[in-house]
Amino acid sequence: MNGFIAVGLDGSEESLAAAHWAAREALLRGVPLRLVHSEQWSTTRDVTPITSAEMRSRWAETLLHDAADALHGSHPELGISTQSLDDLPARALASVATTADMLVLGSRGRGALTGFVLGSVGMAVLHSTERPVVLVRAGEDAIPHSRYHHADRELVVGVDTSRPCEALLAFAFEEAARRSCTLRALHCWTLPPLVGYGAAYDPRLHAQLEMSAKAGLDEMLKPWREKYPEVHVTARATVGHAAWQLVDAGAEAGLVVVGRRIRRSSVGAHIGPITHAVLHHTRAPVAVVAHQ
Repeated sequence: MNGFIAVGLDGSEESLAAAHWAAREALLRGVPLRLVHSEQWSTTRDVTPITSAEMRSRWAETLLHDAADALHGSHPELGISTQSLDDLPARALASVATTADMLVLGSRGRGALTGFVLGSVGMAVLHSTERPVVLVRAGEDAIPHSRYHHADRELVVGVDTSRPCEALLAFAFEEAARRSCTLRALHCWTLPPLVGYGAAYDPRLHAQLEMSAKAGLDEMLKPWREKYPEVHVTARATVGHAAWQLVDAGAEAGLVVVGRRIRRSSVGAHIGPITHAVLHHTRAPVAVVAHQ
């Protein structure tokens, strides 16, 4: 592999947390890390620049230099480069992501129990790139000496058995293999109308539907289990809302992996409601993988 991990830096606590997470991910993959800062300041007559171009450039260089020094101190064997761009952050980061193995971004935390606030830059980048994007909030995963960012914790992936999701499963299995951790595959389904309510509830039909859903999940996972025999996989098909099941399953996970369907249309890219909810409410880092 000749790629790299890219991480966006803006000086916030969240972006520094993302940088530490990305450094440990780069070590797991055996690739270098690129620290990226981008800012485009208005030059219109109606807006007075806050600082001179020289001062802005110096601030960006200091930000990148200090972050690189801190990461080198924790991971002296890691190759680290820096890149400062004069462009809108979302556009610049999406451009960098096209040649990266993964883009890592910080995301503002709402608190210990409520997860992320996904800002406009993060949302725009997710819409603009088909490369994997990981959202990391500030917290224990930013601890510099935590060398492998809880690599022993299980990895959770949400699976929709009604549609192909090879890229999603490839990412999840490869990541679990790197970390030597358990992979928990979760598929959620809903009861047909009138099956689960009042006198219409039929426990035998419920059990049959549950068995069918589990069989579909096992069938989808079978070739990946054969390709990655070293990965311990637990598969669960459960009735309920997929977003909240994933949020609950990811409470103690090292990474939650969700998908985003690639849609090329006049209205642009789309992040589904399940992925959107997981991004906003999961405490663990979240990887969004675009796939067909």
